[in-house]
Amino acid sequence: MRSIAPWARAYILCAALAAGACAAPALTARTPWPALVSLAALYAGCEQASRCRIIGRRAGTPRHGLGGLGTFFPVLLAAVFLLPPAAAALVAVPGALLARVERRPRWVRRIWRTAQLVLAAWASAWVYGSLGGHQAVAAPAFPYALVPAGAAVLAFSAVLTVLDGGILATAERVPARTAWRGLFLRSFAPVAVHGLAGLMMAVLWRSPYGPLAALLVLLPMGVSCWVFAQYHRERAAHQATIRALVQAVDIKDRYTRGHSERVGRASVLIARELGMADERVESLRFAGILHDVGKLGVPTRLLRKDGPLTPEERRVIELHPEYGHEMVRGIGFLGEARAAILHHHERIDGSGYPYGLVGRQIPEFARVVAVADAFDAMTSTRSYRRGRPVEAAVAELSRCAGSQFDPAMVTALRRALDRHGWHPAVTSDTGEVPGPRQGEPGVPAAPGTAQR
Repeated sequence: MRSIAPWARAYILCAALAAGACAAPALTARTPWPALVSLAALYAGCEQASRCRIIGRRAGTPRHGLGGLGTFFPVLLAAVFLLPPAAAALVAVPGALLARVERRPRWVRRIWRTAQLVLAAWASAWVYGSLGGHQAVAAPAFPYALVPAGAAVLAFSAVLTVLDGGILATAERVPARTAWRGLFLRSFAPVAVHGLAGLMMAVLWRSPYGPLAALLVLLPMGVSCWVFAQYHRERAAHQATIRALVQAVDIKDRYTRGHSERVGRASVLIARELGMADERVESLRFAGILHDVGKLGVPTRLLRKDGPLTPEERRVIELHPEYGHEMVRGIGFLGEARAAILHHHERIDGSGYPYGLVGRQIPEFARVVAVADAFDAMTSTRSYRRGRPVEAAVAELSRCAGSQFDPAMVTALRRALDRHGWHPAVTSDTGEVPGPRQGEPGVPAAPGTAQR
């Protein structure tokens, strides 16, 4: 729990207490235990079989922090359509507590996920019952049964959205104006599809064919879950590709070891402050991480040179954006990140390289990465110089805003740092601090300037 902010701990505790209050009546009321136990066991089994995970996504996955949308809800939603609210809430408990968790603290994440699903199931079952859904399915009264079922799906998605946005705001300090942005639409689509499957299960469950017939609905849903798992495997392959490229750059240029990851992190801070959609934030993170991949095409002796660079050597190093763009041109999932790799050394006033673009001609991603790159270059300690204080680096960026950097990106970084702070790792390999290599791209050419 030490890694979780106090406000987030209080938020999780309140959600857990509310979930307990919602599920407690099932222990004393006339609960259909055979159906509850069967559905709870089936839901837990489906979660394990489909390898659904609670994924904590910092900048890089569709969801964030302690949240994360489950991938197999038909059984849980069938319980919503078949059982009273408290009993439907209990169905979620075993599957959520046994779910596989990738990141620590694991039990906190399990408790949080359990509370989310309990509250969502209770709310949707209450809405469903209030609209006469149980009688409509038992009749069966179609198409009216679709009305309470649709309302229940909306309630389920709305509760997940509210809770997810709250954990983003408290645990990851995402601005309140952007914490809930896009969450409902992303959760509603899969929940709606699973809701239809859950409704089919409920109808078959109450039909003369009984619960065994309801299991047939799970077959096509299992196939869809397998496809979803394949998608995640593809994403993992993307991450492995990027990790390999970054490690290659770090091995070749020991002076900037760790720089790529920090630029990616700073780029995400700026993107979040600008309110970019999650998909673009992910692509921008890739851009920040891979912005210097073209250094693989630069002679190692130049990257490791301790003294000042000659004009000829500088021109060779200035080719690295084009080298990098050529290297990643065929990697389709990078999207806009490829333009950032090519243009992150352009300047607003047109004096940058490789093409001397001016102002808005420079892609937005490149303008973000340029600020993040310069900020980390100034604040990180390397073997040939000490880093500047964050305040001094921000002041330098502000001074150069409008000539070298996009003022909007500088402002966004400053606001993000005020909110989140910055804790760069020391990347120097030795304790010695030789004189700076003036003129190296990404390093101020002289004290008080930000020439690159």
